[in-house]
Amino acid sequence: MNQRTNDTKNILLELVAVAFLATGGIFVKLSGLSPINTGLYRVLFAIPFLFPLAYKGLRTLTKKDIQILGLAGIFLAGDIALWNLSFSYTSVANANLLTNLTPFTVVPVSYFLFKEKPPKFFLIGAAVTLIGVFVLLGGKANPVSANYFGDFLAFSASIFYAGFLLISYRLRDRYESSVIMFVSGFGSIITLGGMAAITEGIQVPSSIGELAPLIGLTLCLQVIGHNLLAHCQGKLNVNLSAIVCLCQPVIASIYSFFFFAEKLSLIELAGILLVILGVFSVKAQYTAKKTIPVKKTAE
Repeated sequence: MNQRTNDTKNILLELVAVAFLATGGIFVKLSGLSPINTGLYRVLFAIPFLFPLAYKGLRTLTKKDIQILGLAGIFLAGDIALWNLSFSYTSVANANLLTNLTPFTVVPVSYFLFKEKPPKFFLIGAAVTLIGVFVLLGGKANPVSANYFGDFLAFSASIFYAGFLLISYRLRDRYESSVIMFVSGFGSIITLGGMAAITEGIQVPSSIGELAPLIGLTLCLQVIGHNLLAHCQGKLNVNLSAIVCLCQPVIASIYSFFFFAEKLSLIELAGILLVILGVFSVKAQYTAKKTIPVKKTAE
């Protein structure tokens, strides 16, 4: 199987991961618990699901890597808490958009840390993608004063998420994604638990109606979405992976159409096409140029 075929396969896998991640806004809004408590149970419930997958890889962990993964968990906790809180102040669409502006953090940081130079027309493809997202979501915005605070929370979440992406991308050379998600989960649990205790008080789900959204978050985001995404980041260039993540607002908008009867206008459909065009234009650059180094990963 040649590199182009491998890249296409991994991009499709990452799109599947993003599709699961895009369900997050639905489950957070349906949750009967406070935002940070909702995030806490999302990670806590994932631990028993991830342990069988991560068990063999845990034996090769070093003390230093455990500390690094703990730090990754703190970054992921910051993303989860801020993202969940943002839904109380801004729309699902805006929260998904602003949280996924990670390329603006990932691209410059990966250049300085990993010496990964984007190809000649990378910024053009990224700009087309970003314009498409704004076109898609622009017609849905109906801002009030609280929306700006929610937008700030969602954008801040993107910075924490970028930190998690960069750390997991680097460690994916040595560890399976399940190991990364399992070990970093403890850092997230400690951080989210402390935040919840201070700001909301620890809450315990007491009915099926309260448990169901938490289980949905656990399976769709923590177990499947982030786990599969971490796997793909070991196979794709970090900049390309970040751009593919920008499809999440598009998919979230499609979910809103089916779950909340939000109709897609012609402008929004045009935005979807622009996002797809931008993502695949970036993909073409990375797979067509042999001069761009391909990251080696352990199978």
